Amino acid sequence: MPEFDVVGVGLNATDTLLMVPHFPAYAGKVPFEEEVMSPGGQVASAMVACARLGLRAKYIGSVGDDERGRIQLESLRATGINLDHVQLRRGCPNQSAYIIVDRSTGERTVLWRREDCLRIDPAEIDEDQITAARLLHIDGHDTPAVAHAAAIARRHGIPVTVDVDTIYQGFDRVLPNVDYLLASSEFPSNWTGIRDPFDALALLQSKFGMKVAAMTLGAHGVLARVNGRFVYTPAYVVDCVDSTGAGDVFHGAFCYAVLQGMTMPAAFDFSNAMAALNCTAMGARGGIRGLDEIRLLMARGQRRSHPDIAARVLALAD
Repeated sequence: MPEFDVVGVGLNATDTLLMVPHFPAYAGKVPFEEEVMSPGGQVASAMVACARLGLRAKYIGSVGDDERGRIQLESLRATGINLDHVQLRRGCPNQSAYIIVDRSTGERTVLWRREDCLRIDPAEIDEDQITAARLLHIDGHDTPAVAHAAAIARRHGIPVTVDVDTIYQGFDRVLPNVDYLLASSEFPSNWTGIRDPFDALALLQSKFGMKVAAMTLGAHGVLARVNGRFVYTPAYVVDCVDSTGAGDVFHGAFCYAVLQGMTMPAAFDFSNAMAALNCTAMGARGGIRGLDEIRLLMARGQRRSHPDIAARVLALAD
């Protein structure tokens, strides 16, 4: 039996959150009400969500040796995630972000920086690091490294989930080894050049052969193509304090759902609920909740649909 349930290869970051009463107009000025330093990052936060759900999680990445790196490592250690193959880069600042959060809506604007000294070398990832887990989760930033990890997983029949929000050079070498593509709302159209999201997802799935080609829609849920059929799952309505990290937590919840053998509609519903709950507190990991609270929201929560997408999926099913 593998030592871990899930291994994640990719980014971490330490954020500085600035809460403002409303986002200023261009070239405007507004006082901020609160400043909070908080650990985050796509794959690292997804692994924290997995650990919160009881999975045996391992994180592979690089961390700077500054104060932000120390905060990140302390946060990850506190969750019980395995960090045996996290590399501490001497004389290198950790990835950082300044995130302006509009208190009136909970929406955020992100300014980030990652030094090249944090880049993950494919040679630093051994086969045993990937085969030690039942599932691999990656992002797209250090493309050669995640392509290497995904290729190892494919050779050993280990499912691969990917969180990708923009086009990375060489990402075409990653996609053939992906089983579950969970992209941002912009990625399918940007990658394919097709504006219609349904057609863009269909092309991605047919070209690369992944089981699921999906795009998250923020406050409106997720649209996916599963085995040639479209599935739409609405989002949950919560009192949104800060939307930072919602997508990362969604991906962690989805990893859990796949390992639990959930159907795809159920997996998306579960992931939407965990992501929504994370928005009820400040920080990329501020609102990560356990199974009881997720199930309660799923049982009693209100939904928010995208009417056009919902209607089109319904029409395609007829």
